[in-house]
Amino acid sequence: MQGFGCQDDSIFCGIFDGHGQWGHYVAKAVRDSLPPSLLCRWQEAVALASLIDGEKMLCDRQFDLWRQSYLAAAAAVDEELRRSRRLDAFNSGCTALSVVKRGDMMVVANVGDSRAVLGTTSDDGGVAAVQLTVDFKPNLPQEEARIRQCKGRVHSLDDEPGVHRVWLPDRDAPGLAMSRAFGDYCVKDYGVISAPEVTQRRVTARDRFVILATDGVWDVLSNEEAVRIVAATPDREKAAKRLVECAVRAWRRRRRGIAVDDCSAICLFLHAPAS
Repeated sequence: MQGFGCQDDSIFCGIFDGHGQWGHYVAKAVRDSLPPSLLCRWQEAVALASLIDGEKMLCDRQFDLWRQSYLAAAAAVDEELRRSRRLDAFNSGCTALSVVKRGDMMVVANVGDSRAVLGTTSDDGGVAAVQLTVDFKPNLPQEEARIRQCKGRVHSLDDEPGVHRVWLPDRDAPGLAMSRAFGDYCVKDYGVISAPEVTQRRVTARDRFVILATDGVWDVLSNEEAVRIVAATPDREKAAKRLVECAVRAWRRRRRGIAVDDCSAICLFLHAPAS
């Protein structure tokens, strides 16, 4: 979404990865609801802060206001989804990774195991990869501690060593492979949350692009491989498509006999192309 919030220098990018029987519907619902909900809360927060703190303090508090707005919007969207009568998200859900860029400030919010990676110019003139988000898998120490404290279980199956999943206390379901998601109400009382981790970064002249991609891409491509693929694509408009095509080929080559996971990507270029 260019011109996000009617600001010429503002853009919103989001990627939403559904899972479960109705996951594609959950992903569409969150995709449609999160941006306007975020914008509404941001505008309310800015109006309130400007009344209380004045314009100068408002500039200093930009990130705090975005973080508060993201947390409030995510909670509202998840509650709206829970109450929906036309969409069953009890055993289905989605991840949500988004970026708001306004001027040289970039705010990144992540719910789930999609990942944002920055491509930036290295000292030798090449392109380096900087991971901007955490993949929220259930075996991360702070995530596992919260789930276990809420009586949920975390373990991998014998035929999937290393793939940790969230299980109910008394039965082997649902086997959710992430610790944060929208929907998935069957495990919301057992430590799975929809609160995003919100971070910021100041964009510099060396920063070239940000890749937002679902876990299917990162399961088979390293951060460095993905950044090289995008940097080597002459046509910016084809960069995301080429990245996904490379990921699908890597799945078929490295994981024969296994269904290819959903692979989606957005490439946000941070500066106008050189003329």
